[in-house]
Amino acid sequence: MVMGWHNWGVRILVVDDEQRLARSIGRGLEAEGFDVDVVHDGLDGLWRAREGSYAAIVLDIMLPGMNGYEVCRTLRAEDNWTPILLLTAKDGEYDEAEGFELGADDYLRKPFSHVVLTARLRALARRSSGAPALVLRVGELALDPGTRRCTRGDSVVELTPREHAVLESLMRRAPDVVPKQDLLDEVWGIDFEGDPNIVEVYVGYLRRKIDKPFAVNAVRTVRGVGYQVVES
Repeated sequence: MVMGWHNWGVRILVVDDEQRLARSIGRGLEAEGFDVDVVHDGLDGLWRAREGSYAAIVLDIMLPGMNGYEVCRTLRAEDNWTPILLLTAKDGEYDEAEGFELGADDYLRKPFSHVVLTARLRALARRSSGAPALVLRVGELALDPGTRRCTRGDSVVELTPREHAVLESLMRRAPDVVPKQDLLDEVWGIDFEGDPNIVEVYVGYLRRKIDKPFAVNAVRTVRGVGYQVVES
């Protein structure tokens, strides 16, 4: 169950020169109800960000024309405070720190899951609109995608980013059954080529954290179909 916010009519700008990835991001966000514009060049991205009214910008760092750092720096110098989520293939705390110093609001390293990207964008868009916080609830189980906080009753449950993404995907469609392939696509990405049984592994991790300590059975397997989260 989703409480407090929706995506319909919320405009997102995606700036990434990896055209296949950019199209995939765009399709995924549109399926979630966002309105999406996609460009592949830093200069085009800067022009769109100046001219359009966006709730958030997904901005790759390594771009032709003008890199993501320069786009971010320029927008902030012009007092354009549209929330920016930086994407990068780089893996280093100094790159992340530089992005935040330039005024970026969030940071995501490639490869990333669609669920995590969508959750981050919802949080940024809510923040810029002043909308109330989004919380997913199934019985005593609650998940806040913006803060990534999970609780069962009064107890806080610590989840890894991947566990959080799996649980969010299940809770967004609760009590419906989510097919295994949907979880793979949403959490590991449509290009995932690893062992599909990784889904069972992470469902097992979730059960050990959000069910067994509380003597409940909320995360369930529907054989031959997929998984669901129900009240228990």
